[in-house]
Amino acid sequence: MEDAGPKYKRVLLKLSGEALAGERGFGIDTSAVFGIAGKIQEAQSLGIEIALVVGGGNIIRGATASMEGADQATADYMGMLGTIINALALQQALEKLGVVTRLQSAIAVREVSEPFIRRRAIRHLEKGRIVILAAGTGNPFFSTDTAAVLRALEIGADALFKATKVDGVYDKDPLKSSDARKYQYLSYDDAIERRLAVMDQTAFTMCREHQLPIVVFALNEEHSIQRALSGESIGTTVGGQET
Repeated sequence: MEDAGPKYKRVLLKLSGEALAGERGFGIDTSAVFGIAGKIQEAQSLGIEIALVVGGGNIIRGATASMEGADQATADYMGMLGTIINALALQQALEKLGVVTRLQSAIAVREVSEPFIRRRAIRHLEKGRIVILAAGTGNPFFSTDTAAVLRALEIGADALFKATKVDGVYDKDPLKSSDARKYQYLSYDDAIERRLAVMDQTAFTMCREHQLPIVVFALNEEHSIQRALSGESIGTTVGGQET
C-alpha cells in the first residue's frame, strides 16, 4: 500500500516555559532546552511545517506578578518579555542542531526578532523553517494558550499540539490523585463545561468556534513530539474527529 504521508501539513506546537527549566523548576536549563530542540528536529523529519509558541512561566508569570502587587497589564507585559527570552534560547538550540528558524515577536524587538507578520510567517513555514512566535498576542489580559490558538488560526494550522507534564487530560490532577481518569477524546463542549485546567476557557472557545483540534500529550516521553505529530494516539484529543 502506498504511504499516505503525514496526517498533518502544518501544526502549531505550544510549549510551557517550565519545560525549559528542567529539574530546577525556574530559569533556563541548557540541557533541557537542547533536549526539546532535539525532539523538534526529529519531528521535522516528518515533513510537517511546524510553528512554536513557548510560555514564560519559568521566568515570570503575569498572573503571579499581578497577585504580588504589579498591575495586571504591567505583569502581563513582563510575562510576554519572558517568552522572548525563552524563544531566543530555543532558537539558539535548534540552530546549533542545524534547524533553520525564524523568530517573530508580537512586541517589537528588532535587534533579535522579526515582527509578527502573518504572510511572512506562512512563507517561512512553506520554506521548511521552524517559526517561533513570541510575546503572546502583544496585548495584556490574554494567556499564552489563547495566543497559541490565535496564531494557529492565523497561519492555517491543521491542529494545535500542547506538550505538558502529563500524558493527556484527566478528570483530576493525576500527580495528586491515583484514581484520576484519563480522557482519550473530549468534545469542545465537554472541555468547556468541565472547566478543565489544561487550557483557559477563551482558548477552548476559540478552538470550538473555528473547529481547531487540540492534542495534549506528555513532552518527556520518548520521541513524544514526533509520535504526536505523526498521529499516534499518545495523549488526549479535544475536538476534531473521535478515533
